[in-house]
Amino acid sequence: MKHSWSIELPPPSAELSQKPVTRTVVASTGPVALPPGIVLAAMITGVAYSIRELPGLGVFSPMILAVIVGMIFSNVVGNSARTRAGIGFAQRSLLRFAIVLLGFQLTIGQVVSIGGPGLAIVASTLVATFLFTLLLGKMIGVDRELARLIAAGTSICGASAIVATNAVTGAREEDVAYAVASITLFGTVAMLLFPVLGPIFHLDQQGFGLWAGAAIHEVAQVIGASFQNGAQSGEVGTIAKLARVAMLAPMLLALGFVVRRGNSARTSRAPFPWFVIAFVAVAALNSIIDLPAEIRSGINGVTTLLLSIGLAALGLQADISEIRSRGPRPLILALSAFLFIAGFSLLLVKLLQ
Repeated sequence: MKHSWSIELPPPSAELSQKPVTRTVVASTGPVALPPGIVLAAMITGVAYSIRELPGLGVFSPMILAVIVGMIFSNVVGNSARTRAGIGFAQRSLLRFAIVLLGFQLTIGQVVSIGGPGLAIVASTLVATFLFTLLLGKMIGVDRELARLIAAGTSICGASAIVATNAVTGAREEDVAYAVASITLFGTVAMLLFPVLGPIFHLDQQGFGLWAGAAIHEVAQVIGASFQNGAQSGEVGTIAKLARVAMLAPMLLALGFVVRRGNSARTSRAPFPWFVIAFVAVAALNSIIDLPAEIRSGINGVTTLLLSIGLAALGLQADISEIRSRGPRPLILALSAFLFIAGFSLLLVKLLQ
């Protein structure tokens, strides 16, 4: 015999009869949410500037040390969720503004002063190295975005080119950190090795300065290597390096076009790199207006500081385990790119002599 049971429940209250509401907590990205992350990145940068005062570390730019200290802090101590918005702001907006300010370090006269043959060597070396690195990266199986960053850092101007390229391509923070670390390693090797190799290759001061400026990664590394061979080498090397920095703009515009074209079939579209246009405008303005040395020095100091804060923010978001998972291939790519740019530029300089 079957039995049916029924249970009468009290009518639900108005509050309970409502549908459940699911609340998603999203970290605020407004101005109030920015200070914790910016302050943390600034503190990391302060540590980097302090470390640079230690014996033997003065040859490294604070940008390089900032990304390293940021990586160590993030992977040992960890970041609070409250700092995410500010860190993101530092690695995007602050970095792009700092790249615009780099234009105050350039004038058209400086670029032209190394002459047509010198500019040809710098431009040919830059383009050949960039394309070689991309091709080799594809051949040995390095991720395309990481290969682009290594190519830009090696061929143009080190860490500044890497972060500028990342602003166009949108690579992962781990890729940026890996690229900066590899460029730092081989740029330092070049800074120490080039002064020894100069006499062996019978380079005069003009030739050595041109070689160093066309091949060594960071501006500080170029200065450190070229002035060891004499004042003339130092001046030529610095100007040749600044000519490479000036070529950052057309390279980024071309790369931005390629990225946007590659995304044309997707729902998302890579933004046009307007900060590159601003960089060119500032460089043009700097060529017309003769700023006092004190103001120019102050702007350069602020530029380095903002670049360092931005790179500290990148380091704070880099996962060392992710970097290690890349394996040895990206390091082989960075080494190969370093050897190519050194050998290719040396060949052109010797032909010029």
